[in-house]
Amino acid sequence: MLFAYWDGARGERAAPERGEIEPGAIRHILADTFILEIGAHGAAEFRLAGTRLCALFGRELRGQPFERLWPGHATAEARRCVDIVMDEMSGLVTGHVGATLEGSTIILETLLLPLRHGGKTHALALGALSPATIPAWFGLHPIAALKTVSQRVIRTSRIPSGLNAAPEERQRRFVVHRGGRA
Repeated sequence: MLFAYWDGARGERAAPERGEIEPGAIRHILADTFILEIGAHGAAEFRLAGTRLCALFGRELRGQPFERLWPGHATAEARRCVDIVMDEMSGLVTGHVGATLEGSTIILETLLLPLRHGGKTHALALGALSPATIPAWFGLHPIAALKTVSQRVIRTSRIPSGLNAAPEERQRRFVVHRGGRA
């Protein structure tokens, strides 16, 4: 739902402006969403964080570094995720296992998308972090650390308008595909 909204808001651009994101349009998932502000050295900090997201970690995340969700030895992993989104202006879906101090685990998925702010890239990211299912201990035992188990970049290039035409209206092109016999 968040990706579809973001994709519609950006139109033909690589990313929409922050001011174009209307919270009411994503109200059904607002509790799981967040906005990261990217600092001068690429460090990401929560500018906004939804209520369910804060409950998941047992604390207010606003003003906290994004990388603090991972254990100390894995903070570079969090920075790399943000760098991919900002440098490639593409979306990123990551799968995680969250663990509590009591030993409970939860499967989570994060979607991270670039935003422009005042025309600048490398400024903000819009995201959502959602559990696959809500366990009985949710809200009682906060997640102490995340472990990333999967990652997928979402390429967002648009199809040139000429390719949407009827087949007889398309311009014929010669295309060479890799593979075949050597």
